[in-house]
Amino acid sequence: MNDKRITRLIKLLKMLQYGGGQNCSGLATAFGVGPRTILRDFETLRQAGVPVKFDRKAQRFHIPGASYLPPTDFTAEEALSLLALAAEHGRKPRLPLYEAAFSAAAKLEASLPTSLRNELRGTTRAIKIRLNQASHLTGKASIHHQLVSAIEKRRVVRIEYESFTEWERITTKLRPYQLLFSRRSWYVIGRSSLHREVRMFNLTRIMSLKLLRERFAAPRNFDLDKYLRNAWHLIPGPGRDAHVKVRFKPLVAGNVAEVLWHKTQRTKLLADGSLEFNATVSGLTEIAWWILGYGDQAEVLQPAKLRQLIAQRARNMAAMYNGV
Repeated sequence: MNDKRITRLIKLLKMLQYGGGQNCSGLATAFGVGPRTILRDFETLRQAGVPVKFDRKAQRFHIPGASYLPPTDFTAEEALSLLALAAEHGRKPRLPLYEAAFSAAAKLEASLPTSLRNELRGTTRAIKIRLNQASHLTGKASIHHQLVSAIEKRRVVRIEYESFTEWERITTKLRPYQLLFSRRSWYVIGRSSLHREVRMFNLTRIMSLKLLRERFAAPRNFDLDKYLRNAWHLIPGPGRDAHVKVRFKPLVAGNVAEVLWHKTQRTKLLADGSLEFNATVSGLTEIAWWILGYGDQAEVLQPAKLRQLIAQRARNMAAMYNGV
């Protein structure tokens, strides 16, 4: 089934449901095809479960208004991408919302004509998508749902949290502003009564949550991008942003160059095959771990503070492996 026919079927659905009914000749004229083509389209729609009815008295085809939702103008490529993504990730408990996406994609698939549905199933099986490993959210789905509700209703929550900063379990009242899924985990961002500032909390470490009656007004000027500034990932450090310059050796230069690691990055391939990497970051801790991942294939040129930090961690590693 080609895209042209899919487009005609979608338009036909709309005309039948909202156009007050149409006869076969009128539909054929509207689409520039023969009456037999329209009759074949009717049969395709019926096979897909669409309740196409014929009013013998009025001599018109129609779809009962309350029996079918309005169709969306999906192209074959759009439908394929939704089905492929949902099939690959929809039933993984670590990703809230994806299960609902899987259910929605299943309904979309069921509404497609049989020939297109079979074609997309075959193509979907040929597509595999592997993302980074994510935190397990087993038992945390209710916390995710409660936070969605709290954000929607502007309700304060009280959480018990295993903090890696305080190295203990803390209790704080939180005004949740936003939920964020980034790389491997879900996070909630909001103002913490304990810290008296906006903080980010990993959902996997929220041990309990209680929705309180207390309400809050979300600040109009809160913006996640402004809060994160130019953090390498999620933790903006104090003080001014730092300009970072790293030279990657030829062995890894191509791999580094082909990925957009940070919104401020600038790269330059040098004559010897190495790569000069530049970025402006808020805080050095997160980018330090990234650089260390490249071992002796990366050298920090600027700033001196980051160069010293990497050198110290390299010495610590050497001492550990040398048994010192």
